[in-house]
Amino acid sequence: MLYVYKSMLNKLQNEWRSPLIFLLFITMTGALFFSRAVLSLSMIAFVAVSFFHPGIKKQVRNFFSTPILWGMSLLFILPLVSGLWSEDQQQWLDILRIKLPLLVLPLAFAAPFSLSKKQWDWVVHFFIVVVFVATCWSMFHYVSDMDSINASYLEAKTLLTPLENDHVRFSWLVAVALLLSGYSAWQKRKDTGMEKWLLAIAMVWFIIFLHLLAARTGVFSFYIMLAGLFFWFMLKKAKPVPAILALVVLVSLPLAAYFLLPSFQNRVNYFRYDLSYFKKDQYLPGSNDGVRVISIKAGWTLTNENPLTGVGFGDIEAKIKEQYAKQYPAMLETDKILPGSEWMIYGAGTGWPGLLLFSLVMLIPFFTTVKETFPWFLLNATAAFSFLFDIGLEVQFGVFIYAFIILLNWKRGIAEKM
Repeated sequence: MLYVYKSMLNKLQNEWRSPLIFLLFITMTGALFFSRAVLSLSMIAFVAVSFFHPGIKKQVRNFFSTPILWGMSLLFILPLVSGLWSEDQQQWLDILRIKLPLLVLPLAFAAPFSLSKKQWDWVVHFFIVVVFVATCWSMFHYVSDMDSINASYLEAKTLLTPLENDHVRFSWLVAVALLLSGYSAWQKRKDTGMEKWLLAIAMVWFIIFLHLLAARTGVFSFYIMLAGLFFWFMLKKAKPVPAILALVVLVSLPLAAYFLLPSFQNRVNYFRYDLSYFKKDQYLPGSNDGVRVISIKAGWTLTNENPLTGVGFGDIEAKIKEQYAKQYPAMLETDKILPGSEWMIYGAGTGWPGLLLFSLVMLIPFFTTVKETFPWFLLNATAAFSFLFDIGLEVQFGVFIYAFIILLNWKRGIAEKM
C-alpha cells in the first residue's frame, strides 16, 4: 500500500514539475538575451523546483554517480578550496558568487525529471529562434553605421551584440544555434514539411553572421564543426563525396569571407598586425591578441612558480599584475588582464592539480554516452576550445551559458537514449 502511495505521489509531482521545468527552460533561454534579473530568478526557481520531490537521496546519488555532473561541480569546488590560501578573501568570495551555477545547476539537472520529445524540440527550436532574432538585432545596428563599424575592426572592436555586448559568449551561442539547426535539419531531411527548410535557412544565416561578427570563438567553433563533419563522413560513414565537399567549404569559405566581408577582412588584417608584435615578444599598448598571449604566458609562470597549490583564486589578479610589473613595466593599467585562458586561470589559482583537473572536466563529456554522439562531441569540442583563449568561466554570462547549454543537451541526449 505504501509503495502504491509513493508511486502515485511521484506521478502527481511529475505531472506538474515537468511542465514547470519546461516553462523555466524556455524562460531562462529568453531571459538570457533580454533580462539579467529574470534570468537569475528563473534559474533560482528551476533549482528550487528540481529539489521539490521526495527522492532527494536518489538525486544526490545520481549526482555523485554521473561524472559529467560532479565533474562540472569541480570547476566550483577548486576555487572554493583555494580560499584556504587566498589572501584577498573579498575577491575570492566574488569569484565564488560568479561560479556558483557550476555547482547548483549540475545538482539540479541530477533530478529525476523528464520532458517529452515534443517539449525538448520546443526548447531547441525556441533557442534557435531567439538567437536568430538576436543576430537580426545586431545586424540592424551594423547596417545603420556599416562604414564606421567596419573601420573599428582595425582597432580590435566588433559590431554591437546582445549579452551586454559580450561578443565572445554571443558568438559561441550563435555557433551552438548553427549546430542545432543544422543537425535538426539533417534529421528532418526526409520530411516533406517546411520545417527542415526553415532550419536550413537559419543555419546558412548563422554561418554568414559568424563571419560578419568575426569573433574568434564563434568562427573557430564553426570550422571545428566543419572539420568534424569531414572526418565523420570520411571515417564513420565512409562517404567521400560529402567529406570532400566539407573540406572544400573548410578551405574556400574563409577566403571568400575575406574578400567579400569588410569586417572579416579587417579583423584578419588587425590580427596579422598584432601578430607581428607578439612574435617578437613586444608589448603593443591596447592590443587584443598580443596582450592575451602575454597574459597566458604570465599565467603559465604563476602556475610553475606555485605548482602544488597555485596562488589561490582570490589572489590571481594581484599576482598577475606583479608579473606584468616585472616583465612589462610600461604596460597600461587597462591592459593588465587575467590570464587569457581558463586552463591558465585554474593553473594559476590551484597549481598543476587544478590545471589537470580542469583538463579532466573538459574530457569527461567525450566519454559520456548520449543518443546523438556526433553533435554532442562537436558541442563539447567547441566549448573546450573556447576556454583555450578565453575566460568565460570568470563572468556571469559565461558561467551560466556553459553550464546550461552543456547540461541541457546532456539531459536531452540521455532522455532520447532511453
